[in-house]
Amino acid sequence: MKTFLKGAIAAAAMAIAMPAMAQDISVVVHGQANDAFWSVVKAGVDQAAADTGANVSYNSPETFDMVLMSQMIDAAVNEEPDGLIISFPDPDALGPSVERAIAAGIPVVTINAGGAQGKELGAAMHVGQDEYDAGVAAGKALAEMGGKNALCVNQEVGNISLDQRCAGFEEGFGGTVTILPTTNDPAEIESKVAAALASDESVDTVMALGASTAGEPSVAAAKASGRDVNVATFDLSAGFLQSVVDGDAAFALDQQQYLQGYLAVSIMALQAKYGLMPGGDVASGPNLITAEKAAQVIDLSAQGIR
Repeated sequence: MKTFLKGAIAAAAMAIAMPAMAQDISVVVHGQANDAFWSVVKAGVDQAAADTGANVSYNSPETFDMVLMSQMIDAAVNEEPDGLIISFPDPDALGPSVERAIAAGIPVVTINAGGAQGKELGAAMHVGQDEYDAGVAAGKALAEMGGKNALCVNQEVGNISLDQRCAGFEEGFGGTVTILPTTNDPAEIESKVAAALASDESVDTVMALGASTAGEPSVAAAKASGRDVNVATFDLSAGFLQSVVDGDAAFALDQQQYLQGYLAVSIMALQAKYGLMPGGDVASGPNLITAEKAAQVIDLSAQGIR
């Protein structure tokens, strides 16, 4: 009996002394390598990993490649993580991989894109903004500035979130809206926006869907045209915010993507450890950043937080 008690006491002491097993969380997103937006998401992911002690892997394709992204999700599922965090820009292409994760009993949280579609497959929740409603708000704001004929510059046609942005923008704007499809190459975007402005002098508004990749080149094209063109963008970059401060751009819509990475990892770590999960989605945006606010967030944007 004494030997048994000694063994039990020793085992209990070891259990108390040993740290709890860290949670293993996989993050797979669609963000392209040259898009500074996603470096902010990753900064949030990394900080949450440090704060929670979770083991977090972060993966994304080099380009907007849904075949490769689905393979990355499959690889993550094969590792049997405690939780899976994904962006969900193309439900048709990525749906089967997400269904496999859910069938395997792996909790899934979506961020940034495809929240409603993820819920249909069984994802627990979404951290992001309603892209259609954000587009409506942007369209109304630019219409109030006198806009009648606009370009919506879409650098990832087929990404459900960006398509929703343009659709919402068209509704809110109320005037003529032409979708300008491009790649994610800023040089190409500047060239295409410049050509579109040169070919139609009635275009008075440009709505970009990403600050560093599309917004900054659109500002450059508008300035080069010598015309009075209102340029706005979704998301933030220090360069675009400076254009807002300088009066060369109208505003930016901030979805606070740092929160998307940070909150998703924190929530998933709590779910794995305690079974906790919010009862609804978390709206990280939109926040309209005009000249009055832009100067306040330039430094944070440069630091990779806003």
